[in-house]
Amino acid sequence: MYNIYEQLTLKEIANWVASGAIIFGGIIPYVPQYKEIKKRDDAEGFSLYVCLTLLIANTLRISFWFGKRYEIPLLLQSIFMIFTMFIMIKLCINVQNRNQVVKVRERVFSDFDTNYFWKWTDFQSYLDFMLLFTALIGIVTYLLVDVPIFVETMGLLALLTEAMLGVPQFIHNFLSKSTSGMSIIMVAMWTLGDALKTCYFVVKEAPIQFSVCGALQVLIDIAILTQVYIYQNKTTVHTKISIHRSVFYTHTHTHT
Repeated sequence: MYNIYEQLTLKEIANWVASGAIIFGGIIPYVPQYKEIKKRDDAEGFSLYVCLTLLIANTLRISFWFGKRYEIPLLLQSIFMIFTMFIMIKLCINVQNRNQVVKVRERVFSDFDTNYFWKWTDFQSYLDFMLLFTALIGIVTYLLVDVPIFVETMGLLALLTEAMLGVPQFIHNFLSKSTSGMSIIMVAMWTLGDALKTCYFVVKEAPIQFSVCGALQVLIDIAILTQVYIYQNKTTVHTKISIHRSVFYTHTHTHT
């Protein structure tokens, strides 16, 4: 009897730990990135499109829950992630505005200028866009929540969008040919978290969309880590060449 009770207690503890990891595990990788931005007072290395991707994905995932009830920890994860992304956006906008050498014209959501979509200069614009998006998704979900194909498609879109989380950062790194300003710890945590999360989906027999998109996320995370290796080597070589040229320049001009 004691053994059975002990086993049940250990199982409950394991479930609570796993649930806690799912709820807060996705948030933890952004702590080092937040600190990195604060320390450098520079938000250029972090793509705000990462925030857009997660806000859209988690809003859709919450709507998906109303049509197909999945694990509560996964629902709570989405809610906490949305709050986290708004915190990251507010930090980045404050830093960018503070570092402006030449004051640029304010760009706000209400201008409806597609050229500056998600490049607004005030936090309220990001909040307004997401409120509008959430309201529209809420209305559509309310009207079509009893249509199975709509619910399944929305679930797939939600998780596929989340699986594309690393793509904006990958593109940002590729175009700049650098990972400077991006927290490597954040990406490493992405990879570990996504791997554990995918295992959780399989064990808990979550809807198939979760497992497939989780595996895709892990592959994208690995691609970004590969960029870190490639671009850091290039940066090191470039730095060494610059140092040698500087030394040569100084040496030749000292002896002329």
